[in-house]
Amino acid sequence: MGAALDLATQAAACGEVPVGAIVVCDGRIIGRGFNAPISRHDPTAHAEIQALREAAAQIGNYRLVGCSLFVTLEPCAMCAGAIMHARLERLVFGAADPKTGACGSVVNLFSEGRLNHHTTVTGGLREAECGTMLSSFFRARRARRAPQDATPGRDSA
Repeated sequence: MGAALDLATQAAACGEVPVGAIVVCDGRIIGRGFNAPISRHDPTAHAEIQALREAAAQIGNYRLVGCSLFVTLEPCAMCAGAIMHARLERLVFGAADPKTGACGSVVNLFSEGRLNHHTTVTGGLREAECGTMLSSFFRARRARRAPQDATPGRDSA
């Protein structure tokens, strides 16, 4: 998860939501990614998707059987679907996502028995660090957007 946190820091430095992800197979990292939908003008450029793409290219197969994904934030429905299609054995995430989380926070796609592949999911690894990074990023973003002088009734001229 430390490597995923480092990638999340890179995302934040680029002005992206700080989410990082790594794919691990046989004890080594074969895929890395961080959020980049803004800079890449690509709604699918989530950290998980980037890491899955790199891992698949590394091994020459879209099926990542026996691999694990570590990500700093609970995956959304798009990423959960990609994780299932990649046949990942295990998903480990840091902070829960109460707005778009698809591993139990909003929905749990991994518990849907009608789907043909079931990834083992564990949440909460280094949750405080992952959550603090996200909270700090959004707090700073809101502060930059706040008006400099919000005193009611003041003339702006």
